[in-house]
Amino acid sequence: MRTRGSFCCVGYSLTSQCDRPAGDHAKVVPDFIGGLRRLRDRHRLTGEKLRRINAAITYYKNNREQMRYDEYLAAGYPIGSGVAEGACRHLVKDRMEGAGMRWTVPGAQAMLHLRAVYLNGRWEEFIEYHVETEQDRLYGKTAA
Repeated sequence: MRTRGSFCCVGYSLTSQCDRPAGDHAKVVPDFIGGLRRLRDRHRLTGEKLRRINAAITYYKNNREQMRYDEYLAAGYPIGSGVAEGACRHLVKDRMEGAGMRWTVPGAQAMLHLRAVYLNGRWEEFIEYHVETEQDRLYGKTAA
C-alpha cells in the first residue's frame, strides 16, 4: 500500500485488489481496513494524522457495501474519476477556455447550463420552453 504523510492514497490498494475473483469484495474491504489499522498502530500516529486515518477507517467501514469494485469491473462499469474528468473537460473546458474569453461567475454558470442542455440533446425542448416563458413574462400569456 502506498502512503504519504497525509494518507491521501489510502484508496490505492482497494482498486489494486480488483484482480480478485468476482464476489470477493466481502474480504477486500475488511482486509483493507485492517491494513489501515495496522499502519496507524505501527506508526503510533497522533494529532491530525491519527484523526485523518481514523476518518478513513470509519468511511470505509460505513461504505463497504458500495465498494463492490470487482463486480463493477466485471459488469463493465468504469472505476475512477477519468470518466467524470473527461466529461468535465468536454462540458466545461472546451467551451469556457477559448482564446480571449473572460467570464463572470453568473455568465459562466449560465453558459454551462446551456451547454449541458445542448450536449444532452434537449436544445429544441429548451428553446420551446424559453419562448413560452418569455412570452408569458412579457405579455402575461403564451402566444397561440
